Amino acid sequence: MSALKELQQIQADNKSIICLGLDLDPKRMPSEYSKNVKGMFEFAVRIIEATKDIVCAYKPNIAFYESIGAEGLSLLKLIVERIPDEIAVIIDGKRGDIGNTAAHYADAMFKQLKANWVTLNPYMGYDSLRPFIEHKDKGVFILCLTSNPGSKDLQILNVGGKPLYEIVAEKVAYWNKEHNCGLVVGATNPEQLKELRVIAGDMPLLIPGVGAQGGSLEKAATYGTADFTKTALINVSRSVLYASRGDDFAERARAELIKLNQIVDSVRKKETEDSVGIADQQSNESDSSELQGNAAEPDTADQSQTP
Repeated sequence: MSALKELQQIQADNKSIICLGLDLDPKRMPSEYSKNVKGMFEFAVRIIEATKDIVCAYKPNIAFYESIGAEGLSLLKLIVERIPDEIAVIIDGKRGDIGNTAAHYADAMFKQLKANWVTLNPYMGYDSLRPFIEHKDKGVFILCLTSNPGSKDLQILNVGGKPLYEIVAEKVAYWNKEHNCGLVVGATNPEQLKELRVIAGDMPLLIPGVGAQGGSLEKAATYGTADFTKTALINVSRSVLYASRGDDFAERARAELIKLNQIVDSVRKKETEDSVGIADQQSNESDSSELQGNAAEPDTADQSQTP
């Protein structure tokens, strides 16, 4: 099964399009878990055990582990091993380098860290992405339009009459020969998200920026999935991971995720009801027009008879 099909399957099974970022920051953890790597591991495991049936993916940002040193990378490997096989693991490293180097990055992410998906930076072009894309059973999310304030410095520049982010989306759609590419599009850009959903076609979207960064969950869910007809993942991290600094942190994280899933589900139901309502209205209008047309037709059989 392809990485995309596996992702779609777990979304259906867990009834969730929420991806939980596992960005471990000792400064924000309960104090008893922040003192060493062992405590951080126990924190992550409790989070995973409490949420594994209500998310579709986990996304550890590798910087939070690299900053600890060798122990941090070992910690990341151990955490990934505790994530159920059916749930997607997205290693957020935003890699992008010349081909030979990129090949080693791809092996590190896919073979050593056992990622199902990775995030990539397309600035150096296709040859920096190809070693990742060539792993046909894995997936890549390529930065397109991000949610940070500095995104406007480059991503919205006009290039030949189009913003650069649109050109990136078009390029990725062309590169998606193996059907394992997706785009990263921030929730803080809802109108552009709607436009990029069209360009992306069937590619999945990874949507950060909901929660602490101020993006709308409702708009991200609706626009990112094209009214729940396409695949998207909405990433949340700090607002869930650090919902409590007490020993109930895992239970509070679960409660926050349940709320998010309920919001998405209510939006989905409303979209479904609206679609059914529009279809019924169109059907009624069609029936009414047909009846009016029949009533207006002359009785040719009677008119043809002579007295």
